[in-house]
Order: sequence, then C-alpha cells, then structure tokens
Amino acid sequence: MKPDIKTIDDIKEMVNQFYDKVKADETIGFLFEEVARVDWETHLPRMYEFWNMVIFGEGGFIGNPMAVHMRLNVRHPLTHQHFARWKSLFYQTIDELFEGEVAEQTKTKAKSIASIMEQRVTIQPFTAELSIIKPTSHQS
Repeated sequence: MKPDIKTIDDIKEMVNQFYDKVKADETIGFLFEEVARVDWETHLPRMYEFWNMVIFGEGGFIGNPMAVHMRLNVRHPLTHQHFARWKSLFYQTIDELFEGEVAEQTKTKAKSIASIMEQRVTIQPFTAELSIIKPTSHQS
C-alpha cells in the first residue's frame, strides 16, 4: 500500500515528479519549455506553495494563476487537449506515489482547477482577458 499525501515533502515529491513528466511530454512540454520558458528554480517552489495551500490550506502562496495562463494563451492558444494532458499527467503522478483520501481529494481539486482554468482561458478568453486588463470604472 502506498502512503497518502501528508506533508510538504510529499507535495515536493509530487510536484517534482509531475513536472519531470511535463517537461518530457510531447503534448504540453513545449508550452513550459519553449513558450513560457519556465524558470524551474523559481517555478517549483511556487508550485510547492500553491499545492500546499490547495491540499492543506497552508502556506504563503501569492499569485494569480488565471492571469498567467491568460497571458500564455495569448502567446500560444491553449486547447482542450493541453488541459486533458495536464490532468492525465497529474493523476498519473499522484497514482504512482500515493493512495488515500488526501490523494483522491487532490485529484478532485486538480480537476476542478483545470476545468475552471480551461473554461476561462479557452471558452471565454476575451471576456476573461478584459476582466484582467481593463480597470473597473466607478460611477460617482
């Protein structure tokens, strides 16, 4: 039996193995390596913080992942296939390393995050982009 996700070290292992798969993947690897040109030394610790917040409600993640993905979508359109592959690799990583309630909840949360991101980025890109760029006007 595999352990469940219990600690920040588990999250680090999950994130590191997941992104090793992502970097080598034919479907989405280029988005990270060539389009976004991810600085892995900066990105990985931010992902540890993000998933620590998502899984355990802890950590100091500050950021706007939606805005980051909206900008990426402008540079190279993201598709349903990209999001489906991301989810597949994420689930595969969790299933290889962990099993249990937290592992299953993490997959459910990842599915929700990816679905919302995909909807906002690929289905409603112009509306979402305007909400990020355009300041809100206030009437007196």
